[in-house]
Formats: sequence, C-alpha cells, structure tokens
Amino acid sequence: MGSLYTWLLNLFLLISVIGLIAFQLMCLTDLEFDYMNPYDSASRINMVILPEYFVQALLCLTFLITGHWFFFLLSLPYLYYNITLYLQRRHLVDVTEIYNQLNREKQRRLFKLGFLVILLVLCIFWFLWTIGEAFE
Repeated sequence: MGSLYTWLLNLFLLISVIGLIAFQLMCLTDLEFDYMNPYDSASRINMVILPEYFVQALLCLTFLITGHWFFFLLSLPYLYYNITLYLQRRHLVDVTEIYNQLNREKQRRLFKLGFLVILLVLCIFWFLWTIGEAFE
C-alpha cells in the first residue's frame, strides 16, 4: 500500500511541474498576441521558474528514494539541464530581450512539456500496474 502512496506523490509532483510549465507557456502566448506587456510577462515567468526547478528536483529525488530507477534515470537529464541553465545564469527571462527570444523560449518549454507528458503517461501506466498487483 505504501507503493501506491509514493506513486500518488510522484504523480502529484509531476502534475505540478506540468502546471508550472503550462503557466509559463500561457504567459509567453499572451505576450505573443499582445495581451500582456513584456515586463508583466517576464516577471510572472521568472516568479515560477525556481519553483519549477525545485519541484522537478524533488520529483527526481522521490524517484530515487522510492527505488523507481527507470523514472529516476529518465528524469535525470531534465534535472541536469535545469541545473546547467541555473549555473550559467540563463534560467531567467530578460525583459529587454523577451521579444527576440520568444520563439526559442516557447520551443524550450514545449519540449519540456512534451517530455513531462510522456513521463506522466508512463507513470500512470506503472501506477495502474501497481494497483493491479496490489489488489490481486
């Protein structure tokens, strides 16, 4: 039964990261269609970048602690990418360059979102597999 709770925790963390990425994409889309000014968009995106990195690191750590090695190894490159961006000080969106970097920032977040959706589908599959084994 404890395995089910760890899967639920992992799914909750994964859905949280997906929500933060989706919020950033919505801000970039609003900026692209001129519904929001660059300063507001950049400040809203920058406000959720560090929580996204923290929740993703926590997700990777829970995969490691709970012994889900496949998912840990699958999410490790994404964590490495986030740490690399943070250490190179390229993780924040610059207000003055946001229009020039708009397509690149959207593509970066769409790639992250696609990766996380694939990870979510795999986690749901393994979660259902665990439920099936627990109630046999």
